[in-house]
Amino acid sequence: MMILYGASGHGKVIAEILAANNIVDIEFWDDNPESKIWNIEISKPVFANTPQNKYMIISIGNNYIRKTIADKTSPYFNYADAIHPRSVVSSRAAVSPGSVIMAGAVVNTDVILGVHTIVNSSAVIEHDCILADFVHISPNAALAGDVQIGEGTHIGIGACVIQGITVGKWATIGAGAVIIENVPDYAVVVGNPGRIIKYNPTRS
Repeated sequence: MMILYGASGHGKVIAEILAANNIVDIEFWDDNPESKIWNIEISKPVFANTPQNKYMIISIGNNYIRKTIADKTSPYFNYADAIHPRSVVSSRAAVSPGSVIMAGAVVNTDVILGVHTIVNSSAVIEHDCILADFVHISPNAALAGDVQIGEGTHIGIGACVIQGITVGKWATIGAGAVIIENVPDYAVVVGNPGRIIKYNPTRS
């Protein structure tokens, strides 16, 4: 049994990734359940007496909410990953539990993905990149080699980060931004070349 915590569009994409890997025994959980997704029931989360054969993927794109749910559910579940069969993932890459790699994504050699990381459709993670926990790399974003991304950071759709750059924790890189300098923690960066326009709230 696979539980997807989060019944939204992101959850539907993950459900299709699982189906492409012949995993069809799926249950959706949501804090505000409404109707069904396709023919799959949506239930409110229940943690008591959880069978040990249940696995979970947190199917929510927001990094901070994903971390909050992970903190709440980690005593009860093992976390699975979901890797689309039409992605390219090096056998020398390390993919941590709870991570999702979507169709067309490329994860090259000696990449490290932290727990509950999202590599979205057609994103490229080049050699030797290190992504901390709860990172989200949006569709068509590209990280060149040796890039380091801090916990909870979101790289926006179509953004590019040149080689050797460090992006701090809980930062936001805007859509289409081009990052040619290191980015501090919590910074919100937009434009080409990227410039800081504000800072995100501090996260514990």
